[in-house]
Amino acid sequence: MDLLLPILFLFVAFIYSSVGLGGGSAYTALLAIFGASYQMIPTTSLTMNLIVTFVGMVHFWKNGHGRLNLILPFLVTSIPMAYFAGSIAMPELIFKLILLATLILVLVRIYLINDLKIGIQLTGIKKWIFIFSLGGILGFIAGAVGIGGGIYLVPLIIMFGLGTEKEAAAAGSMFIWVISLVGVISRAQFGNFDLQFILPLAVAVLMGGLGGSYLGAVKFEAKTIQKVMGSVIIIAILSLIKGIIQ
Repeated sequence: MDLLLPILFLFVAFIYSSVGLGGGSAYTALLAIFGASYQMIPTTSLTMNLIVTFVGMVHFWKNGHGRLNLILPFLVTSIPMAYFAGSIAMPELIFKLILLATLILVLVRIYLINDLKIGIQLTGIKKWIFIFSLGGILGFIAGAVGIGGGIYLVPLIIMFGLGTEKEAAAAGSMFIWVISLVGVISRAQFGNFDLQFILPLAVAVLMGGLGGSYLGAVKFEAKTIQKVMGSVIIIAILSLIKGIIQ
């Protein structure tokens, strides 16, 4: 664990940051596989998101892809919901069930939504209902289990015609950063922050995030996150099911 987990986190940060994401789903999955304390999983993942997406924000917004009018409406409902979820003293079984459901949805996003080519135009009240509802749901997930929500948000922005791929990536990085910050603040009141555990992982994701976000913003097309992380998510799901059954 001393070397393997930081190396894996570096790899995850590089891949996810190249498309403007924090990698919270993968960090959470890896921590679950390695048997980390369920109280520490969300705080650790959200802290990693803060580091990786900050780097991503700088690069994507520096290159002119940021749109405040795109991301701010999602934050209206996501910020209070992230704080609320992070403030709940959640039983371990409930945490595992929510995390299990969330990771299954991540797989759906990677293998199904990832390949959809359809486009849906939202206007008027439907657009705002979609934005506020999605923001609230993603905020709750972030505060509860440590997955920042960008992995869902980015493709949905593109699918519903709210922004281009680069704009969606920039919006995703800002959304994850803000929600992760709120989640860490709300969870800190329970004392679930182990600096000795988090520090080597933080250094690893900083290195990976610097490389991945720079290449993603300057050279690569932000089309999709690589499906290579799907196997990690699957292993985490199986580990969670085993833990719940036993």
